[in-house]
Amino acid sequence: MQQKTEMPTQAEMVEWTTQLQQAGEEYCALISEALGQMMPPGLSEAINEDMREKLQLGAESLMADPARLWQVQSGLVQDQMQLWQHSMRGLAGESVEPLITPSRGDRRFKDDAWSQDPAYSSLMQQYLLFSKTVDELVDGMEGMDPDQQRNLAFYLRQIVSAMSPTNFLATNPEAVRQLVETRGHSLVNGLAQLRHDLSNSVAGGLNVSMTDRSAFEVGRNVAVTPGSIVFENELIQLIQYTPTTEKVFKTPLLMVPPWINKYYILDLREDNSMVKWLVDQGHTVFLISWRNPGPEQGDLTWADYMQMGPIRAIEAIEQATGEKSVNLLSYCVGGTLAASTVAYLTSTRRGRKVKSVTYMTTLQDFRDPGEIGVLLSSPVLDWLDEEMAKTGYLDGRSMAYSFNLLRENDLFWSYYINNYLKGEVPKPFDLLYWNTDSTNLAAAIHGWYLRHMYVENRLVEPGGVELDGVKIDLRKVSAPSYFISTKEDHIAKWNSTYYGALLPKGPVTFVLGGSGHIAGIVNPPHKNKYGYWTNDELPETHEQWLEGAEAHEGSWWPHWQNWMTSNGYADADPKKMVDARQPGDGQLDILEAAPGRYVKVSIPEIIGEAQASP
Repeated sequence: MQQKTEMPTQAEMVEWTTQLQQAGEEYCALISEALGQMMPPGLSEAINEDMREKLQLGAESLMADPARLWQVQSGLVQDQMQLWQHSMRGLAGESVEPLITPSRGDRRFKDDAWSQDPAYSSLMQQYLLFSKTVDELVDGMEGMDPDQQRNLAFYLRQIVSAMSPTNFLATNPEAVRQLVETRGHSLVNGLAQLRHDLSNSVAGGLNVSMTDRSAFEVGRNVAVTPGSIVFENELIQLIQYTPTTEKVFKTPLLMVPPWINKYYILDLREDNSMVKWLVDQGHTVFLISWRNPGPEQGDLTWADYMQMGPIRAIEAIEQATGEKSVNLLSYCVGGTLAASTVAYLTSTRRGRKVKSVTYMTTLQDFRDPGEIGVLLSSPVLDWLDEEMAKTGYLDGRSMAYSFNLLRENDLFWSYYINNYLKGEVPKPFDLLYWNTDSTNLAAAIHGWYLRHMYVENRLVEPGGVELDGVKIDLRKVSAPSYFISTKEDHIAKWNSTYYGALLPKGPVTFVLGGSGHIAGIVNPPHKNKYGYWTNDELPETHEQWLEGAEAHEGSWWPHWQNWMTSNGYADADPKKMVDARQPGDGQLDILEAAPGRYVKVSIPEIIGEAQASP
């Protein structure tokens, strides 16, 4: 017997009306603000120029093979006809197998309605069939070079991802359900959250809230490994961490993190902190905390970052410990700088200052930068140069927005749906807090880095890069090197990082970790996750390396530690171990407690100071 639907009460009707009225007012205000927050005209024109060019090339490729275009289109029409028939049968109550299902890992359609409700199922399949057709057309295009095809695929993927029915209130079953159950409150809350995020975004992109930022504070519950600032200059603060063992390895360890985002990805909390783990293993750990640059740092070059960063830190470590050499442990662009530094020291007869160097997900050979290359077309680079010349830096939120678009469904649209369509409050998550704690990028170094490394790939050329009048050559580096890359990295793809391992003349160990750019590196042993691959040989190609590699379970950290100790780089011989070094014991005084001032400076603070300056 059909259940009778209860009529809403007068109070419920009033609440519904009030909520919808508030939602309407909020929507109008939001659209007005969003229109003024759209992509800056210069950048929009630059990207549109590249997009128009790639779309034109794609159209020419399709028209050159009309038979294939007809075949793909006919296939889509046939699939749509079959889907219509299946939908009619489903609406009639029959159980029908879907024509297409989401790929493994696609979490957009996880709600039961997408598989159990015939209308939603049909909508999902129609979208997936269209998406598959676009992929087939791009994959089969001829007459385009790989970079052009990559750019076209990226632009089309962004368009197709934006068209997903999950991104619209009326066609998202979870959002509709939330709207009904909350009597409109979810929509009002979502629009208010969107207004908030727009007000905290850089012009040209929407930086969606990924976590409850109020739940974290640097130095309170992230970046909490005990230590002290023992040196600082205009660009860095040098942290010396407090030892936890009675004896330590003789050779200190200097960590060189990237300056894109902040160092504490390596020191989030106690149970996943690489810094703490290294200290507990017996290393005397020093770490560079980069300054969040403002206009006054706009002229700093790659050579300045090298001299004021790793080289000055090595000198300070000698003052603190008396040791004339260090082991370097570097990450991402910090690794690219470390490679430049070791090559520079080698060319200036100071190569022995580095006993060994480790590169974590580091590009030295930029032959395949991945989809980041889409954002480096000549028109976009020209626009970046013009904008950075005005301010002295690139607002780090722009970089964060760009990186999110490399995995748009996981790092943009999923939060868009939860925050704005469903009106949910982001949950506390330390990794996402770090991800949204952006840093600016100084104009001179950033523009130089993009052109010399990503576009021209000059670091791999002997003498291709000159620093302070010295032409460097990675092939002359004799310091032992350890490369750790990750299999699913979309920022520093391992099929490019591998070729950096073929450059040094010294002994090289290459290891491939599981997972991606962050999780594959920040992978503490006690979690026993992801695994890694090793191969004693370094064949000519990354494919050959993987074919001969041996798989291992768990974290790569113990493998690295064994590499350091068994080869003598850390001076792990008990006879060579020294008493634990406390910050302030040497010639350097303690300036303040870790994590220090530099890491706590936010972009809004820098912008506010710049705007207040005469």
